[in-house]
Amino acid sequence: MKYKKLENLESGWKWQYLVNKNHEGIPISKYQVLSEQQEAVNKLFLIENKPEEIAKWLDENLNPDLVVKLNQAIRARRKRYFNAENKFNRKKSIDLEYSVWHRLSSLSQKRHKTLSETIIQLIEEAEEKDKYVEHLANVKNDLLDILKK
Repeated sequence: MKYKKLENLESGWKWQYLVNKNHEGIPISKYQVLSEQQEAVNKLFLIENKPEEIAKWLDENLNPDLVVKLNQAIRARRKRYFNAENKFNRKKSIDLEYSVWHRLSSLSQKRHKTLSETIIQLIEEAEEKDKYVEHLANVKNDLLDILKK
């Protein structure tokens, strides 16, 4: 398996995920009664740094609708965590205005490429254009020198 499971780290991620879902108003416990839900959530808040108890809480209280979503979120987080160790895989963020992003996105879709591939392609095209313009300027200067002689 490429990405190792790190139980202590992942239990913290699971705790964070569940707390965020709770703040969004999504029920994270399997209980239907509001007081039982609140009791389970309060217990979860108290066991933040206790991986064994978090695992136990998940087994006993987790909403069945969140099982798959939680696993997907943790798997994605694990992948990002291990990919971040390699600087070539690490994702970078850039600040784009919406109109720029929209145009870039449209161009990417037309070319059937990712945003990153499209950006690389645009940079390469610009570099080639600069080389071409420089080459033409050199040829023009050479022709002027020949004509002067």
